[in-house]
Amino acid sequence: MPFENLVPVADAVVAHAPLFHKQSLGNTIRMHTSQEGMPSLDEVNVAIIGLRENRGMMDNLAEKPDFQSVRSAIYGLFAGNWHTVIADLGDIDSGNSLEDTYFAIKKITESLFKMDIIPIFLGGSQDLSYAIYRGYDKLDQMVNFVNVDNRFDLGDSSKPMSNTSYLGRIIVDKPYNLFNYANIGYQTFANSQEEIELVQKLYFDAYRLGEVVPDISLVEPVLRDADVVSIDLGGIESAALGHMHKNRPNGLNGREICAVARYAGLSDRVSSFGIFEYCQMSDSQTADALVAQIIWYFIEGVNYRVDELVPERRKGFLHYTVPVEDEVLSFYKSDRTGRWWIEIPFLQGLNNKLKRHTLLPCTYQDYVNACNQEIPERWFKARQKNEL
Repeated sequence: MPFENLVPVADAVVAHAPLFHKQSLGNTIRMHTSQEGMPSLDEVNVAIIGLRENRGMMDNLAEKPDFQSVRSAIYGLFAGNWHTVIADLGDIDSGNSLEDTYFAIKKITESLFKMDIIPIFLGGSQDLSYAIYRGYDKLDQMVNFVNVDNRFDLGDSSKPMSNTSYLGRIIVDKPYNLFNYANIGYQTFANSQEEIELVQKLYFDAYRLGEVVPDISLVEPVLRDADVVSIDLGGIESAALGHMHKNRPNGLNGREICAVARYAGLSDRVSSFGIFEYCQMSDSQTADALVAQIIWYFIEGVNYRVDELVPERRKGFLHYTVPVEDEVLSFYKSDRTGRWWIEIPFLQGLNNKLKRHTLLPCTYQDYVNACNQEIPERWFKARQKNEL
């Protein structure tokens, strides 16, 4: 079993947990401990796993990450009015080789999927997202990958994989599972024009930092459509993390990244969530507190999911048709949540990736724009990818 390779939560953290308030997460989370072993996973909804690996980090001078202080910050928080059952399964330690670590992450991801448990990974270098993505290989589905980062991490796929090139490997490595990649918060000066143009040519979604800061709700539809959400802490402004990444004066702030995490949790589709590029610091209290709150908001979102993942039912949806140029666009609005979708049609005679009519999450503004004869950009990109 893949879980046999998990390292228990540190004894010092386990011993300190009962000192928190009886209603805190430290007294409600099921823990993998050295004394009690692996907890029962029956009815568990989400599982926290540390990834103590950073050999994929370019110019790696950092120590192997340790998550004791992050866990203490998580355990000290109060749960909301939740029915979500949480487990902390401990850590995946670095293997003999980086490839060994990737393999362990992939196998644990696959196992948790079979149990319908959402893993929350805490790492380590962001190239570990590649191993999480490969955990979807046996699911026979196309995958939507969302990255919160100031850069795309395309890199050179012909060179050994790193935290600056893992996305290039996701795109070119078999099996080809990737349907859509979306970046939230990229900054132009951190990416070459060649990379920016490639993202555009592949019809991927990319939201500049300046686009999302005025209205963070702009990214809700792309998160609603995600399978994997990977957050690079380097995409958060340095001040919000106690200057863990000292050369990042600009980025999402603490409130914005917590909103992103909650949108991801609310998505009926998101089945894995990761926070990466955690680095050791002599004083990490600010960073630990924010990482703990990001995880808290993701779990809060999971708790309030409403099961709108099967749009084929069409029950509980209002249907609107909008003629735009030579197209007739079909929009659906949920009676229950007020969220909007637009239909991507199945095109006969083409090698469709989606194989069926699919509803793409969108915004009310997309509907308004369509009424004003503007085809939504995400609909156009999704259709183009479907025809490639």
